[in-house]
Amino acid sequence: MTKAGAFLTAMAATAVLLTAAPFAARAANSYDGMWSVTINTQSGDCPSSLRYSVRVARGRVYADDPSYQVNGSVAPNGATRVTVSEKGKSASGSGRLSGNSGQGRWRTGSGECAGQWTAERRS
Repeated sequence: MTKAGAFLTAMAATAVLLTAAPFAARAANSYDGMWSVTINTQSGDCPSSLRYSVRVARGRVYADDPSYQVNGSVAPNGATRVTVSEKGKSASGSGRLSGNSGQGRWRTGSGECAGQWTAERRS
């Protein structure tokens, strides 16, 4: 896998979800659980579409794969912010979850790639 491909793998975990905002308490929220996230690239030389799963626990977004870092949160109203970093590169995104789905936008830290993400609850 190319560096761009590996980096977007990390972005996919982001993407549900996408500099963590200081959302209040970390109590369980209605968005906790496993989510399937699809990342679609609309500009730049990155893979066109990727799908991954992420976990939201107490409003925090986690990746189960140790090859990249995810720092993100989901507010009680569904607003999401996530930053993903891997090997010195980063990507961030934001959007909103509502019920069992969500959507938003993402871009790499350098701005070389950007696009949209969608999410569906798995559990």
